[in-house]
Amino acid sequence: MPGFWTFMYRLSPFTYLVSAVLSVGLAHTEVRCSDIELLRFRPNGTTCGSFMAPYMMNFGGYLVDGTAVDTCEYCPIGQTDVFLDQFLQIRYDERWRNLGLLWVYTVFNALGALLLYWLARVPKGEKKEKRV
Repeated sequence: MPGFWTFMYRLSPFTYLVSAVLSVGLAHTEVRCSDIELLRFRPNGTTCGSFMAPYMMNFGGYLVDGTAVDTCEYCPIGQTDVFLDQFLQIRYDERWRNLGLLWVYTVFNALGALLLYWLARVPKGEKKEKRV
């Protein structure tokens, strides 16, 4: 994203609202890929588990059958935490921070609106009494 839109993304309160809601609602859940989502390939003369072990240590996911030697079926995402972190940059451990930032934004805007109203609409100076 261009710099200006990154700034606007961070400035928007909806960023923190959506992040807090998604991190609490979707975190720590296992993902099961359907048959059309599985990646199929042939290992190089070993079992699928030994062939994919180094890759899965770095990138996660799961194998349907780790002992297969014919065709491997691999799902690249095993938990929702991986999806939230990799694609949406939402982390479960930041849920309270995001909720706090949302409240700071709300309180700051309410106080700013009251201050602006006071500066623009409330009369200033001494009141002079009229004598009749």
